Amino acid sequence: MTGIVGTSCPEKAGISSFRDQMPVAKTYAYFDHAAVGPIPFSSAEAIRGWVDQSLNHGDVYWPEWSSAASRLRTAASQLLGCLKSEIALIPNTTFGINMVSQGFRWNSAGAERDNVVVLENEFSSNLLPWLALSSRGVEVRKVPVLPNGAVSMDAIRSAIDSRTRIVAVSWVGYFSGFRIDLAKLCEMVHGLGAKLFVDAIQGLGVFSLNTGEIPIDYLAADGHKWMLGPEGAGFLFIRQSNLDGLEPLMQGWGSLQMAHQFQTSEMVLKTDASRYEGGSANHVGLIGLAESLGMLLQLGCNRIDNPVASAVLENASRIEEGLRRIGLPVYRARSEMSSDADLSGILTFTVPNVSPMEVRRHLLQREIVTSVRHERLRVATHAYNNQDDIGRLIEAMRDCNS
Repeated sequence: MTGIVGTSCPEKAGISSFRDQMPVAKTYAYFDHAAVGPIPFSSAEAIRGWVDQSLNHGDVYWPEWSSAASRLRTAASQLLGCLKSEIALIPNTTFGINMVSQGFRWNSAGAERDNVVVLENEFSSNLLPWLALSSRGVEVRKVPVLPNGAVSMDAIRSAIDSRTRIVAVSWVGYFSGFRIDLAKLCEMVHGLGAKLFVDAIQGLGVFSLNTGEIPIDYLAADGHKWMLGPEGAGFLFIRQSNLDGLEPLMQGWGSLQMAHQFQTSEMVLKTDASRYEGGSANHVGLIGLAESLGMLLQLGCNRIDNPVASAVLENASRIEEGLRRIGLPVYRARSEMSSDADLSGILTFTVPNVSPMEVRRHLLQREIVTSVRHERLRVATHAYNNQDDIGRLIEAMRDCNS
């Protein structure tokens, strides 16, 4: 093999062809995309191509790997409606969050010290890097959420003052499944003089986000959940106007304009977001994610009339209805306005008097994949899941609950 395999999903593919790209669906009813999603066939083929080349040819095809990985930068810019120069390729969401939290030029002196606003129910990776700023004198303000996990705009607004520099939120809650209205939040945060950082790992690949229309400042996302890429590959968005506001903390040969001359006599940093990439890339991961994201873009995951999002929300509603029909408590966070626009593909449920881990084992025996978070079963459905998958889940839970 002398070339990386391209995406095999047809250009005008529909949701039905999506399932054909997912070999996992031949065996499992897979509902664990909020943890780690399976990769599609086309991504596996691209990864096999890299393995074959590396195995038999060493680094002979390195330029081709680099070119193939750069397709991810292009795909990410298409997904977010931004410039390629605003995308840095990174190993994971945590890396991107730390690049922003630690690289931001904070004023931490005296009574006029800066503050950052975060949500109290955040995933650790979007909380710990901000909490660590306390040791540098930055005040960290945690915003309480509603009992069901929904986020109140008024609560965020009340935490912001003239010294707030960044508001950091997850677009979709990893446990609650609550989806924040980013357009409304961005307008509010900017109107109060702060910048907005978004952990988008639980939203991208399903819901559209055009940064030209919703001018968020920073975004990070690994690709191994809803974007169906391998672990260890993702991207960081930094709006061009914010590039010089971050110190490039991790510098290496890849940070320099003349990177491939391997000289440090003239240390001139790149003028785009790739200055934050630093060193050697995880080419195999980036190649795999580029294929997965390319497939999802062909399905329309970046469109306003997004068929991927529609299928995901329809699946989640069918699962909710089915579980409630057999008498199980189901939790889906909605705002005080009870808007379906707050919903995502994530929901949780419990089985009275049965350990959630026991329920998960029961489901795995039937080749149904879920996860347990905070003493609840978490279901995270994607667009390729179908009514047969949902029926398997409901039937298995009927037996478990009888």
